[in-house]
Amino acid sequence: MVKTRESILNAYQSHIQFQQTLIVTLVKRLNKISLLRLGLFIAEIILVTLIITLGYHIIFGILLVVPVLAFMVMVKKQVAVQLELDYARQLLWVYQNEEDVVLQRKNAYSDGTDYEDELHPYASDLDIYGPSSLYAYINRCATSRGRDLLAAQLGKPSTIQAIKDRQEAVIELETHLEETFHFRAQLHNHKPQQLLAIENAFEHHLNTQLQFTRNTFIRNYVLLVPFIMLAALVAGIVYGGLVWNVFGLISLFNAAITFFNLKNIGRIYESFSGSANLLKAFSATIEWTEGKKWKSKYIQDLFNGNSKEVSVSKEIKQLSSIIQGFDARLNMILAVILNLFFLWDLKYSIKLEKWYANSSTHLLHGLRRISDFEELISFATLTHNESNWVFPQLSEEFRFDAAEIGHPLITADKRVVNDYNLETQPTVDIVTGSNMAGKSTFLRTVGINMVLAFSGAPVCAKQLSLSIFEILSYMRIKDSLNDQTSTFKAELNRLKMILDATKTSDKSFVLIDEMLRGTNSKDKYQGSKVFIERMIQQHTPALFATHDLQLSEMKETYLTEVRNYHFDIQITQNEMHFDYKLKYGACKTFNAAILLKQIGLSLTAE
Repeated sequence: MVKTRESILNAYQSHIQFQQTLIVTLVKRLNKISLLRLGLFIAEIILVTLIITLGYHIIFGILLVVPVLAFMVMVKKQVAVQLELDYARQLLWVYQNEEDVVLQRKNAYSDGTDYEDELHPYASDLDIYGPSSLYAYINRCATSRGRDLLAAQLGKPSTIQAIKDRQEAVIELETHLEETFHFRAQLHNHKPQQLLAIENAFEHHLNTQLQFTRNTFIRNYVLLVPFIMLAALVAGIVYGGLVWNVFGLISLFNAAITFFNLKNIGRIYESFSGSANLLKAFSATIEWTEGKKWKSKYIQDLFNGNSKEVSVSKEIKQLSSIIQGFDARLNMILAVILNLFFLWDLKYSIKLEKWYANSSTHLLHGLRRISDFEELISFATLTHNESNWVFPQLSEEFRFDAAEIGHPLITADKRVVNDYNLETQPTVDIVTGSNMAGKSTFLRTVGINMVLAFSGAPVCAKQLSLSIFEILSYMRIKDSLNDQTSTFKAELNRLKMILDATKTSDKSFVLIDEMLRGTNSKDKYQGSKVFIERMIQQHTPALFATHDLQLSEMKETYLTEVRNYHFDIQITQNEMHFDYKLKYGACKTFNAAILLKQIGLSLTAE
């Protein structure tokens, strides 16, 4: 069945409706449980009142236990239903976000503003990071490392084999897309830095912090203390008297040991406080990745050769259980009792040390794999939502052949597509045309689709075959008051970056939009001409957009090295109409005079 925008949207809306119905059902169930708990509480009060009023009877004593037991069952059930409700809401958020992306291109995940860099070879000019960017459209990463991985993939090209491996992985993940929504739901509502903090604790701090638990006396005493305390308690009950003093001294000794190690215990706990539920979520996502027989080499390599017998998800569940036990110290009264009788904090510190010795390396691989999958899922989701896009073919030979290529950030109803092909040898393609005719958008269309292609993603085209290029752009040049940099100086800095890069690389592809705007027209023309000649001399392919028709005349000197293209306008009764279609040859029609006349300025004397 061929996917359409409508069928994809309908599927999301169906999921949304199901989750909303489920949430209403679960809320009603929670309300019923709350009422039952209240009823059991009232029943217990009535039974106590009857005992006080009528006197104790064995039947009342038995009945007194029933509401307590039922109340405990209801509490456990309420916790389970609440967890189910929380998860249903997280999954609803995931589906609603996809609906918003399809309908309005609004994505609630991070837009990548943190990765904006004016000095990057192309990111700023091609809208790779930041609001309304390619990153903002693609990103489905909740973890900090996942976001970093996605930014890195969009920031530089890879090798042909690596790109092909990634394409295979993205295609395979897209076949499991429904399950990836659950993967994402597990990670929703967790702070991006939490996973990084846990990784950092295990990699750099925990081994040293756990050193105190390796004391032989402490380990043996913690093992024996429950039996010692139980024996002292029983002896106190049986013999009384001085035996209770012994019991008190042992309790005091336990308190002293706990107090002496309290600073070390606190350091350990700070790394994991309140993370039990987070670890459970991580465990669920890792369990899903472990449960599949992945076929693509790229995904198989993410498991770092870990033995199939090692279940990282189970190890993380064990860690989560240890952290849950540790969390008992959050209740002050309970913490005092547990530490006096069982040395609870030391017991769980030792449990953590034993776990760390056996499982910490596996944990780090597993946690990092979560981010690896997040990044791939971002592209798999893009592949699903943009079902008309295609995966490009990568070539070892110099090539860029595109059919019906369009800008991925322009909605399909407004997008205009073009065909564009390079020759078998590098050329400088000079694109002339009127203001607003589409020159800049076309340059960005070529560049941003290259970025998609090199990240292993599908591209916004009917067909694209290309070789690996290192993209260098010169489009949005800004001055800087802070750096005391004028527009012209900023332009020169950018040109130097491009010249230095093209001098050392034979894979460069240059995108220039109206060069040297910060100087006079004569210098602008001469500088542009010299730059184009340098590109020809170096055999560096370039797309050069300009209003300067003189530059198109270079075709007469460089018959095979220069090609002319243009975007034109149709003027009817002084009204401009743009078709945004790329045409061969230099432009003959411009619109500056019409635009000036519309604001009250005429280029001819009246």
